[in-house]
Amino acid sequence: MAFYQLIKTQKLPVSIDEIWNFISSPMNLKEITPKHMGFLVTSNTGAGKMYEGMIISYKVSPLFNIKLDWVTEITHVKELEYFVDEQRIGPYAMWHHQHKIEPIEGGVLMTDIVTYQPPMGILGAIANSFIIKNQLQEIFDYRTIALEKRFGKYSL
Repeated sequence: MAFYQLIKTQKLPVSIDEIWNFISSPMNLKEITPKHMGFLVTSNTGAGKMYEGMIISYKVSPLFNIKLDWVTEITHVKELEYFVDEQRIGPYAMWHHQHKIEPIEGGVLMTDIVTYQPPMGILGAIANSFIIKNQLQEIFDYRTIALEKRFGKYSL
């Protein structure tokens, strides 16, 4: 079965500490997810930071306003550098998302690497061609705009 990958980069005019404090809090995910997805964190993560082994559950409506449960585990964390979330329950056969940050002149370079496998074999591959990859692109385009709105545009 096919695996797919989306890689997105973004430069922001912030410090490593500032962006880490934002992205490592599960409660900030709703702010950077399109409203039409109905994203809601349902686990009691509180205001704490992500840690290895943390389980986060969500409700999300990726297609046709159908609510789905999505459960991810934070499998790797290197403070101020990266964390990885992997789907445990959800719409994909496999989901692995690396969130990396590194300092650059005048700010931070963020890199998201999403490796995924749609469900349902060949039907999922067809759905990826027409729906899934476009929807993921749309979500990360929205995140780019939301993060620029919150932190400003990088201009070096």
